[in-house]
Amino acid sequence: MRVKIVDLTLRDGHQSLLATRMRTRDILPILETFDSAGIYCFEVWGGATFDSCHRFLNENPWERLREIRKRVKNTLISMLLRGQNLVGYKHYPDDIVEKFVTKTAEIGLDVFRIFDALNDVRNLVTAIKTAKKFDTHVQGAICYTISPVHTIERYVDIANQLAELEVDSICVKDMAGLLSPKVAYELVKALKREVGLPIDVHSHYTSGMASMALLKSVEAGAEMIDTCMSPLSMGTSHPPTESLVYALNEMGYDTGVSLDVLMEVRDYFMKIREKYSGYLNPLSTIPDTNVLVYQIPGGMFSNLIAQLKEQNALDKLPDVLKEVPKVREDLGYVPLVTPTSQIVGVQAVLNVLTGERYKVVPKETKDLVKGMYGKTPAPIREEIVRLILGDERPIDCRPADLLEPEFEKRKSELEELGIEASDENVLIYALFPQTGLKFLQGEIQEEPFPSSVASVEGRFEVEVDGSKYRVEVRPM
Repeated sequence: MRVKIVDLTLRDGHQSLLATRMRTRDILPILETFDSAGIYCFEVWGGATFDSCHRFLNENPWERLREIRKRVKNTLISMLLRGQNLVGYKHYPDDIVEKFVTKTAEIGLDVFRIFDALNDVRNLVTAIKTAKKFDTHVQGAICYTISPVHTIERYVDIANQLAELEVDSICVKDMAGLLSPKVAYELVKALKREVGLPIDVHSHYTSGMASMALLKSVEAGAEMIDTCMSPLSMGTSHPPTESLVYALNEMGYDTGVSLDVLMEVRDYFMKIREKYSGYLNPLSTIPDTNVLVYQIPGGMFSNLIAQLKEQNALDKLPDVLKEVPKVREDLGYVPLVTPTSQIVGVQAVLNVLTGERYKVVPKETKDLVKGMYGKTPAPIREEIVRLILGDERPIDCRPADLLEPEFEKRKSELEELGIEASDENVLIYALFPQTGLKFLQGEIQEEPFPSSVASVEGRFEVEVDGSKYRVEVRPM
């Protein structure tokens, strides 16, 4: 049996461990060698890379994709797309989604991995239908989590909805490392039996179970697994590519990957790891079994610690860890992945620091309860709705149905500012109106490498009774 290796080093690897800060100039030199290894697909774009490129690195994210495409000839290249959120943190109108997917496909992306934080398939339709117009592989991703409403039957139902949209494969996306070997086997078996599409399994190493989960997934019939080169693997990242290739080959599976080439690639990324060590938080490099109790993704956990330290409130960490699953239940058992991980994390910290649950409610929490992100996996209890929304009522339509077309408006605004209104520039501005505009105006400077581990992500700050609370949760 052939098992295809999807290597995530160039996107999720450094997003998980290095705060998404790998510069394009450090990606390009190894690509031709890496391309000769026999890997099926490289994930190189999407997720937080679009944001990080223009906001922190003074890089054009479109140019990164273009330069990677020029150098990768044998391996497919893919991106992670947040459905109607694209690569941002809110829903964008359909015309923006269509333009973004079209431009990305035109540059030469091979695989679109498309997910929605709530598993609301309505939020995937526009992106999937647009990507299907091109000669691309469209992978529908299901966010895996654990709750009373997240059963194998529920996941099979979501997969069948994706199959009706004619996706080419299904990805089980375990962003928190909660997928156990037993459930991985049972879930993949059920998906193969009931849906029949090729299956890719993606599991972060946060709990320490991911390698076991991937091997059991292969035994159950999964055709693809996600890994990262060892220098950027494990911890909150993924199982090491080299180890999984060796194990699978020894077990009689055909990966088509050359371990000799991987060793050369490993040497390169060892130097990259050392170069970027200032971004590397030790808490993110080792398995954290707290995730099995609190279901908090590793990046979210480490940032909860950082923000409590800033408030001299680290003693509140046990209270915050207990509050996160309570908030998640209140908000309809949402999976903890961008942007819902940020929303739940921010709300849990505020609940603890203010001493009163939902005394302070950010706009993002209100929008989630209102339905502006989509339909939550479980209905939100009426008392929670009233507490957070007051007299407002949730919507029951697809959130994007309420959004007016925006592309031409943003294009006109750039033209009025005297900035070249190419499709790529308009999309940068439309997705990130503040930082994107600064980038296009040449006002962004590449941040220096930190000399030690520091908090490097954007922050949310709120003032309550004269006290300011700063909250920070890293994108997943």
